[in-house]
Amino acid sequence: MLASTVLADHEAVSTAAAVSIAARLESKPHALLCLATGATPLRTYEILARHGRAAPCLTRFMKVIKLDEWGGLAMERPGTCETFLRNALVTPLGLDSRYIGFNSNPANPAAECTRVRDWLAANGPIDTAILGLGLNGHLGFNEPDDALQPHAHIATLSPESLRHSMLSNEPERPTFGLTLGMSDLLHARRILLLVTGKAKRDALRRLIQGPITTRFPASFLHLHPEVTLLVDAAAAGRTR
Repeated sequence: MLASTVLADHEAVSTAAAVSIAARLESKPHALLCLATGATPLRTYEILARHGRAAPCLTRFMKVIKLDEWGGLAMERPGTCETFLRNALVTPLGLDSRYIGFNSNPANPAAECTRVRDWLAANGPIDTAILGLGLNGHLGFNEPDDALQPHAHIATLSPESLRHSMLSNEPERPTFGLTLGMSDLLHARRILLLVTGKAKRDALRRLIQGPITTRFPASFLHLHPEVTLLVDAAAAGRTR
């Protein structure tokens, strides 16, 4: 069973996550981080960026791979994962030369997946994956299905994903997803899973209780030897 650390609120979860990442970078400065996007990890990245600006040696050699991307949106659109990560971490820390991510609007999506897959094969494995928990149990765009894909692939987006808050101000809908696969994530040396907010309560309960099933992809984290699960009181169903 996955063990969770329950903290007071989103800020406390974010601070603990940033401290954990910073400690990892102190011991492994060349670590490759896989970064999810969205409201849950944003504050973690802001705190990490603050640490990096205050002590540039902390993030000088770290590498970053983007977990996933909305397919069919222009890269510069405010709702893309690209814009999110560049604003939150890549630009503040000057990571451009040590950052790779899916192009959100590639001419050939399959070739784009191959490009990212080949890069990870040459530069991986991921040291630390910072992930959030989807309402339907998705990790990245590894959506519930009869089978899960191991490596970077084109994904059919679930209705839950298409209702994501990142898309709330986008006039167009993405037509597919691009994401690292479950094997890519499960081969990460460490996984940091952040779960905050009352809306995630049922998903968190299902994650902790199991069973392991492709219909709830996050359940496969039970197979990983080093998962740090940080949750806030709202997600855990505790009153403060």
